[in-house]
Amino acid sequence: MSANLRNGSESSSSSLNSSFHDTEDDQTIARILAEEQTLNTGSSRQLGRRLSHLDSIPHTPRVNGEIPDVNDATLDHETLSERLVTYGLSELQMEGDGNCQFRALADQLFRKPDYHKYVRRQVIKQLKHQKKLYEAYVPMEYKSYIKQMKKSGEWGDHVTLQAAADRFDAKICLVTSFRDTCYIEILPTNKRPTRELWLSFWSEVHYNSLYTNGDVPTRHPKKKYWLF
Repeated sequence: MSANLRNGSESSSSSLNSSFHDTEDDQTIARILAEEQTLNTGSSRQLGRRLSHLDSIPHTPRVNGEIPDVNDATLDHETLSERLVTYGLSELQMEGDGNCQFRALADQLFRKPDYHKYVRRQVIKQLKHQKKLYEAYVPMEYKSYIKQMKKSGEWGDHVTLQAAADRFDAKICLVTSFRDTCYIEILPTNKRPTRELWLSFWSEVHYNSLYTNGDVPTRHPKKKYWLF
């Protein structure tokens, strides 16, 4: 019994410490965001000019579809790679740990992919507080969807991208591997975007952060990438 109590106490203490650090991190990151409103303005303008002639398809939030088989995924990756070369864009590779969408958003917002936990928390807050904006696009019980999406490693989808656009007042620009379109813009709902975030989307497999060629920062990932 005493061992169980000790273990429970340690677990509770660990949870409290984790909660404290999360709050502390949120405050730090929020301050950085407030101080760095123009952090990626120059870079995003360059990217925007390169793709300004492309038509964007209307964005409809949706949950993730089925992961393609190896042959289709390989073809999709080649398509995406060719498009990036065509437009002079390069990817900063995100870790393939299930958090890649949130890592890519954190990189675009803060130049720090490790802030992905903060970004996920902000997206979850948006989903909770503005349920009416998103629940129609979720083909499951909404509370269950949020509970699932809160977990680290749970793949982000196009519903979370819309929530991120709304939460951060951002236009999220996706260069995709879709065969019928290479470019999607996700705009904040009923707001004017104050920043642009540029991501690549290897359909149903992986997200990376986009830069113009020669501007990709040097990073040292802790885990292997999603790469062929």
